[in-house]
Amino acid sequence: MRLAAIDIGSNAARLLIAEPAFDNNGKTVFNKLNLVRVPLRLGFEVFEKGAISKEKKGMILQTMKAYSHLMNAYGVNHSIACATSAMRDASNSEEVIRKVRMETGISIEIISGDLEASIIYENHVAEQMDTDHSYMYMDVGGGSTELTFFAEGRLVFKKSFNIGTIRLLKDMVEDQLWSEMKEFIKQKTKGYKKIVAIGTGGNINKVFSLSKKKDGKPLSLDLLKDYLKEFSSFNLQERIQTYKLREDRADVIVPALHIYINAMRWADADEIYVPKIGLADGLIQHLYSQLQKETSKGNQF
Repeated sequence: MRLAAIDIGSNAARLLIAEPAFDNNGKTVFNKLNLVRVPLRLGFEVFEKGAISKEKKGMILQTMKAYSHLMNAYGVNHSIACATSAMRDASNSEEVIRKVRMETGISIEIISGDLEASIIYENHVAEQMDTDHSYMYMDVGGGSTELTFFAEGRLVFKKSFNIGTIRLLKDMVEDQLWSEMKEFIKQKTKGYKKIVAIGTGGNINKVFSLSKKKDGKPLSLDLLKDYLKEFSSFNLQERIQTYKLREDRADVIVPALHIYINAMRWADADEIYVPKIGLADGLIQHLYSQLQKETSKGNQF
């Protein structure tokens, strides 16, 4: 069986194709067959103008057609497609979704920020770590930041804030929202065991890659602060050349670090693990779980 997940974010659209298998302990693992990323950058228009332009509609449609062909080429049996912050905010998102469904057969579901946080959490990374700590998942996107807090063997909270890298670049995040996020994190994490952060998203993955740390080793808060200071000392073109970054990564990496650093400070977390997972990985697991439930129901009759 081959599964596919499409994540249409505010900065990029991703297609992940994976195949479920079992490890030596009989646990389900997902072998990644392909991951494709197209920088649609929907948020730059939507957060400012409130709608998806004709040009961007065409880009979305062409991307979905390409993804449809790839899924056919890989023999994908089941797929899921979700859109997040930019499509949530766009006044004409339903029109775009209808056009994509008509021309490609792909049905896109716009998910809430809280559901986005839940799906990312379905990767269950914290459950594989020690019980001497509490864990705060942080997924920083172009339009929003999803937080999920895991402590004492249970899910304590999940919360989405409209603080994202593109919104920050567009100067569209008011101080009040920062204050709300700060108070929420401080109050909701108070009294729990020492907190370790788990970071997902393309920007923290890039920072981890630049750090040359071994997989499974955390990044320190001080190191993130050093990178923020370093990146901020260059202009966009210098950043692209110095760190070999794509333009659509070089501009958002600085505001992303601001978000990760602030959230970690407010949770009193001084380390962050970067398991290189994201919404698309969570969607694959979510889809697989749904299929397993349907199979179980079918076997009851």
